[in-house]
Amino acid sequence: MSDGDPARRPLPGVRLLQARRAATAPVRVWRRSLRVRTVVVTVLLSTIALVVVGGVLSVSISNGLYTERVNQVLAASARAATAAQKVLGTATAYDPTTLGVLQQNALEQVRTAATPNGFAWRTSPNQSGAVALPSTFSSSGVEAVISPELAKAVESTATGQHWQPVALPSGPGVTRPGVVVGQPLQVGGARYELYLVFDLSDVQSTLDFVQRTLLIGGIALLLLIGGVTTVVASLVVRPIKEAALVSEELADGNLEKRIPERGEDVVATLARSFNRMADGLQRQITQLANLSRVQQRFVSDVSHELRTPLTTIRLASDVLYDGRDALDPPAARSAELLRAQVERFEALLADLLEISRMDAQAADVSGEPTNLVDLAREAIDSLGGLAEEMGTPVRLVTPGGHVEVEVDSRRIERILRNLLANAIEHGDGRPIVVTVDSSATAVGLGVRDHGAGMPQHHADRVFDRFWRADPSRQRRIGGTGLGLAISLEDALLHGGSLEVWSREGDGTNFVLTLPRKPDGQMTGRPVPLEPSDAFPSTSDAALNRPPTGRIPVVRR
Repeated sequence: MSDGDPARRPLPGVRLLQARRAATAPVRVWRRSLRVRTVVVTVLLSTIALVVVGGVLSVSISNGLYTERVNQVLAASARAATAAQKVLGTATAYDPTTLGVLQQNALEQVRTAATPNGFAWRTSPNQSGAVALPSTFSSSGVEAVISPELAKAVESTATGQHWQPVALPSGPGVTRPGVVVGQPLQVGGARYELYLVFDLSDVQSTLDFVQRTLLIGGIALLLLIGGVTTVVASLVVRPIKEAALVSEELADGNLEKRIPERGEDVVATLARSFNRMADGLQRQITQLANLSRVQQRFVSDVSHELRTPLTTIRLASDVLYDGRDALDPPAARSAELLRAQVERFEALLADLLEISRMDAQAADVSGEPTNLVDLAREAIDSLGGLAEEMGTPVRLVTPGGHVEVEVDSRRIERILRNLLANAIEHGDGRPIVVTVDSSATAVGLGVRDHGAGMPQHHADRVFDRFWRADPSRQRRIGGTGLGLAISLEDALLHGGSLEVWSREGDGTNFVLTLPRKPDGQMTGRPVPLEPSDAFPSTSDAALNRPPTGRIPVVRR
């Protein structure tokens, strides 16, 4: 198949993408490379400086050469006019033959004194002198460059010089720079005008040579500046790049990585300071890691060690509880309280063991196809008696979510039970709405209560371990203080998120979002974080901003 075959040609969309990438490539290089930016900026500023300096030098040299050459021309013209006037002043007779000889001698003196490139000899108009030279003539093309302004200036003065820059023709459409100098002459009372033309091409050639030298030197200097800047920038950027790479290594957990230390300059000082900082961070992180392992081991060991005596206490409490009818009322009540606290103690130990496994990253997820709608119904049914006892109606809304997702049903059910128990505890007997919905990439579940709600600073800590918004408030349902913390960890284990929205006087809404596929990406929330029945806050509406109380939980 040839290269010109249509099947081998890129599609229009691919060509457009390639064109965009090619167009944006310089921008990407500019943004990513400090060395490129340094070299480009240095060369650009150097170019501007060289252009300015070169322009000033060119103008200064041009003016100097031109002024010096014009002064030379004027001096030569003055000498020529003086020599010609001296020759004409020797006239003793004014017959045409004698005057013709004098005129030729005067022109020879002019050529000898000034060596002009052309001349013109004119009789001044409007004069009444009786003496007249036999001829008025000029070199070829000279009359064309004598302007009326220059002729009038020479005519109106008795002595002195007048000059004017002109363009001398040197071919079809080609000119060269020149100067015309005019001055008056006197012969026996008659007045004449002498115009001398001088070619300044030698000055222009010198100026062109100087400008070419400046241009070539400027380009060479720019190349030299660019090369030196590249080398210097590489020397400066290299340690910075090494520091960036080492920082990334440290951020990835390679705490042993360090910046090489070379020399005694500022960069070496920076490297040493960075390495000392890295050593300090490594020590602190190592200490914290050891402390964390000790804490985890302590919690795990204590939890396991307490299981045996707790089992004995549980058996004894069950015996007392089963025989409470034979006891007097205070003893029977004590047996009931003992059994309730033992059950709470068992739940606390179980939660502590679970938290220790999560902290040690030893928790595993056993995924299986699960329908969240069915799981929500089971959780509601399991807490139905408690909700009825608290006078709290629970309603399930399922606009979507009737799909099976691969999750650990035990952990997800634990999340639902914790959220429902929390809503019943703080819902003040008002309705609770459980919503299940889905999108193309995620499945969401929301638990909305209409209780007192929380201020922002309380909502910020709702997932902290053992934290209570109101420590003085007596628990009516019980709990260990670890339920929401464990729920958050369970959600993160599934690659999902658990978020809370709350506002004082308008209740609370917890939203659990899980990917439809394991390790899948989620786009948006199937269940909105802010419930649709939430009334707008006066301050939020006035400031045109979303209500407070949103705590986004980053997936990890």
